[in-house]
Amino acid sequence: PPMKLVTYRHDGATRLGILDADRGRVFPASACVAGAPESMTQWINQYGVSVPDASFDDAKAIGLDQVTLMAPIPTPGRNLMCVGKNYLAHANEFSRSGFDRSDAKRSADAPEAPIVFTKAPSSVVGPGARVIYPEGISEKLDYEAEVGVVIGQGGRGIRAADAYRHVFGYVAINDVTARDLQALHRQWFIGKSLDTFCPMGPWIATADEVDPENLNVRCWVNDELRQEANTRDLIFDIPTLIETLSAGMTLRPGDIIATGTPQGVGIGFDPPRFLQVGDRVRVAIDGLGELVNDVTSA
Repeated sequence: PPMKLVTYRHDGATRLGILDADRGRVFPASACVAGAPESMTQWINQYGVSVPDASFDDAKAIGLDQVTLMAPIPTPGRNLMCVGKNYLAHANEFSRSGFDRSDAKRSADAPEAPIVFTKAPSSVVGPGARVIYPEGISEKLDYEAEVGVVIGQGGRGIRAADAYRHVFGYVAINDVTARDLQALHRQWFIGKSLDTFCPMGPWIATADEVDPENLNVRCWVNDELRQEANTRDLIFDIPTLIETLSAGMTLRPGDIIATGTPQGVGIGFDPPRFLQVGDRVRVAIDGLGELVNDVTSA
């Protein structure tokens, strides 16, 4: 059965839960599935892409107002794999902005192959967590709403035709970026990896919960809609990304692939509209919930 899986804190402990979003409650996974582990990573390693049968006892339910939702995978095992310039309109706005120094030609055309970079796992925070404005380090913070793909069955040399068999589920991600650092270092890792720069959540929808090729992706800053697109507009679709990444590199259960952001990021405006302390960023993706984070000073 389809599931929405969460990581939550309750009574001082961090646990894995199955979300009942309609009724605003969460069930401890261990109370629903015999032998279920207490962490998302262990769950993925144990069950892979299969979803076990579960039974739900209303007496075991906990109200969402009683728990704190964390990032579904609070401490990813290795860097998050991310794809740059994967919506054509965003590729164009990025090229026009002057901040993209990764490509000497600065071509406004679609990339010939997926542009892949990583974010440090230490950048991950959960829904409702603060994005800390890095005073004295960057003055050009940006937002990027993205669909994240969670690998459930690892592998190397995965063919695009088989790729979806390796997907555990999907999660909303905000790929926060320091544009000035991204330009300065001519490589994106530092500008993408500052602490708190990867809000993720609120849940992972198992692969049978959503249609990954028809997801509306939206992002608001202070209730102003900035980004709106659909995953059907991806230049390189999810099977292509999995095939590309697994060609020579073994993907592992729990790996996360951020698939790219649509047009409408701060650098796309003239003049640019960067995030400031006090701003609220809200990412909403069909079936993946809403990811809301405030920008605060340290």
